[in-house]
Amino acid sequence: MASPSKRREMDMMKLMMSDYKVDTINDDLHMFYVTFHGPTDSLYEGGVWKIKVELPDAYPYKSPSVGFVNKIYHPNVDESSGAVCLDVINQTWSPMFDLINVFESFLPQLLLYPNPSDPFNGEAASLLMRDRPAYELKVKEYCKRYAKPEDIGAPEEISSDDDDDDDDDSMSERGSDSDDNDEIAGKADP
Repeated sequence: MASPSKRREMDMMKLMMSDYKVDTINDDLHMFYVTFHGPTDSLYEGGVWKIKVELPDAYPYKSPSVGFVNKIYHPNVDESSGAVCLDVINQTWSPMFDLINVFESFLPQLLLYPNPSDPFNGEAASLLMRDRPAYELKVKEYCKRYAKPEDIGAPEEISSDDDDDDDDDSMSERGSDSDDNDEIAGKADP
């Protein structure tokens, strides 16, 4: 297998040649932003998020850290930091995965199948389990307010009732209880 630095370059090149917009920071391959569109036929369809990706020196042997920069309402995403609670990134990562897997499989699965039994956002998890129509309405409101395609490159406006979104210290932090890689984030409770 290629060295970690060669693999990082190869995975970045594949991501840049795909349909994803990638913004590097000073041509650094360790930290960059990817523009991510909500999955079709989901509550998040039409929303656009900037995802911060950090690749450790040992990538691909150690998982990337990923986090939403603009706000998203989801049981498995911390609302204030954007940190993602996703087992396949945090606990069961394998060098067989690459960055394309993160954006074509893992994040879409997370949005399509929230896991309220292992929440990173307790309020969203509770609302999903207690009142699904209200949860769906709140998801759509967040998409309209924070995930507009025309605003993805603009600095986020912070109103008096919003939390500070600059806490990037912890992105992908903990995983779910699911051991099955095919069922990335688990199924939502009915």
